[in-house]
Amino acid sequence: MSETTHDGGVAVTAPPSPDEGLTAAELAAKYGLAVSGARPSLAEYVRQLWDRRHFILAFSRAKLTAQYSQAKLGQLWQVATPLLNALVYFFIFGLLLGARKGIPHDIYVPFLVTGVFVFTFTQSSVLAGVRAISGNLGLVRALHFPRASLPISFALQQLQQLLYSMIVLVVVMVAFGSYPSLSWLLVVPALVLHFVFNTGLALIFARMGSKTPDLAQLMPFVLRTWMYASGVMFSIPAMLADKDVPGWLTEVLQWNPAAIYMDLIRFALIDGYGSEYLPPHVWLFALGWAVLAGASGFVYFWKAEERYGRG
Repeated sequence: MSETTHDGGVAVTAPPSPDEGLTAAELAAKYGLAVSGARPSLAEYVRQLWDRRHFILAFSRAKLTAQYSQAKLGQLWQVATPLLNALVYFFIFGLLLGARKGIPHDIYVPFLVTGVFVFTFTQSSVLAGVRAISGNLGLVRALHFPRASLPISFALQQLQQLLYSMIVLVVVMVAFGSYPSLSWLLVVPALVLHFVFNTGLALIFARMGSKTPDLAQLMPFVLRTWMYASGVMFSIPAMLADKDVPGWLTEVLQWNPAAIYMDLIRFALIDGYGSEYLPPHVWLFALGWAVLAGASGFVYFWKAEERYGRG
């Protein structure tokens, strides 16, 4: 394209750009550009997590191995810590405060140890979830990967720790007269549902903890209150039977998810801990809590995917 200047010369001008007048969004769409760190669709996010399943498993194993690497007893503390807690609770609640009410004396120790081990699984998953993002900012900012990998890895780490503890739990069961039977197979679906529930909680608190680091200081008090309300050391219906409390309160406490999963594993493992100790529709509630926490936790965490590690 040319035009004549005032002195008779010819000036050549560049042709108009084909991108002239396009907005930034239109330019990005034209050349197939995407926002760096943008949140993928939910289906794509699930696919990315599946592609990194080996990383999730390896990371959880590494964290589990490193957890007690500085202690002389090493990995024995994985079992010793909840077992010592159970001994303390037995002395305080079983002997001094008479929390064995409504539970035969020969099954109280398996009842208590199971409750402590199972609730510790939930407690540790939540506490690890709170710090999953805020405690790994270097990794989050340095590498691109679906951030849900971290809280899922921490929940998986706690599941592996519980499985190690189950070895001691089996010894306790046999020592107090509860021998392996077909009912022990019920532990598998109970633990699967419990793991899904705990993973959902870890995802929820990972997002909350990423913006509110002080939540990590508050959660131990919340979890301790939850433990005392969940029947870890006592039978909820037996303890409240002669108390002046409305019946619905007993049902609500029995239906809380921590109590549900503890009771299912107690029912599976302990001879003499029959269905009369369980609330009605217990498996339905266990499934419902797992689906509710797992699905809502995953979606809630995914919605803030592009904001983790920023600011």
